[in-house]
Amino acid sequence: MWIANNWKDYQIIDCSKGEKLERWGDYLLIRPDPQVIWDTPRSHKGWKRPNAHYHRSSKGGGEWEFFDLPKQWTIHYKNLAFNLKPFSFKHTGLFPEQAVNWDWCRDKIQGAGRPVKVLNLFAYTGGATIAAATAGAAITHVDASKGMVGWAKENAALSGLESAPVRWLVDDCVKFVEREIRRKNRYDAIIMDPPSYGRGPKGEIWKIEDCLHPLICLCIQLLSDNPLFFLVNSYTTGLAPAVLTYMLSTELCPRYNGQVHAEEIGLPVQESGLLLPCGASGRWER
Repeated sequence: MWIANNWKDYQIIDCSKGEKLERWGDYLLIRPDPQVIWDTPRSHKGWKRPNAHYHRSSKGGGEWEFFDLPKQWTIHYKNLAFNLKPFSFKHTGLFPEQAVNWDWCRDKIQGAGRPVKVLNLFAYTGGATIAAATAGAAITHVDASKGMVGWAKENAALSGLESAPVRWLVDDCVKFVEREIRRKNRYDAIIMDPPSYGRGPKGEIWKIEDCLHPLICLCIQLLSDNPLFFLVNSYTTGLAPAVLTYMLSTELCPRYNGQVHAEEIGLPVQESGLLLPCGASGRWER
């Protein structure tokens, strides 16, 4: 498992009974987590005094219960800064486990010794974009949500990257890739974090089981002659690391050689000293 264990402003304190107790900067949140299927004692006092608690509904979705939480606050990861705010379906605008991939991307870009163009698809609030920008890359940031792209710009500004070479685009990721192929644009690195399920601007249905492999094949057509890396993240339960390994290996290695590694990504839990799995990532690199 690849562990995001370099955080100072974020921590999973405990997890039990389908929920996790987290510290986000100065605030404690309780949020549901489907991986937490165990029923261990909740001894930490934070369980009784959180700043907010997201309650999942048996009918789907859920709602926040607020006790003492600002509408927005900021946390840092190394030299990156992120605005957080509670919004629909338990999220805060950041997935802390992805820090392990941010570090890897930065190391790859800084070690390349040349200019690097990065395409970040389904780019959300810009964690990977900002990490790549601090390493000196030029990034094309694409997400279908105007609100998420605006949020990502705020995070870039917080991190001192207002003038960084980032193209901020609100677009359907698949259609954008198809247009980039026709335009013959090329990238040295591609990052994608596709949802399990979604709809395009005209009602197009995205199901990761059906659409991920075709999108990987499309994206390979955008790679430069000397590509640096290809990173795929997944939070879909059935999409195991071995599946990511198979897709990336069969499509990338015959063309560019290199190697593929895929693992669960996770976060340490303070109270137990164990690790909480939080999805999977597959990485191709030369």
